[in-house]
Amino acid sequence: MTYVIAEPCIGTKDTACVDACPVDCIHPKKDSPAHAEEEMLYIDPVECIDCGACVPVCPVSAIFALDDLPEKWASFTERNAKLLGFHGTEGVGSDRPAHLSLA
Repeated sequence: MTYVIAEPCIGTKDTACVDACPVDCIHPKKDSPAHAEEEMLYIDPVECIDCGACVPVCPVSAIFALDDLPEKWASFTERNAKLLGFHGTEGVGSDRPAHLSLA
């Protein structure tokens, strides 16, 4: 199971979750040019180790385990995957947007 960032993050982009993540799987980073361009943060479903460290630090309660994602925000699973350049949520696509540097 992976975690998904949903609608409450839009416009907020608080990076407490980025700081809490032990594997650096939440993007874009605040020092990345993409941080200003994107309306919310996203979790890389391949890099995520399902630890849940991001969930309690999110000030707007926008992060959910995939199985706990409210139905009204189900589209955020695909939105997250597409933005990070994945086809579905199974693997890395060749079309990862260049502006989202994962380094």
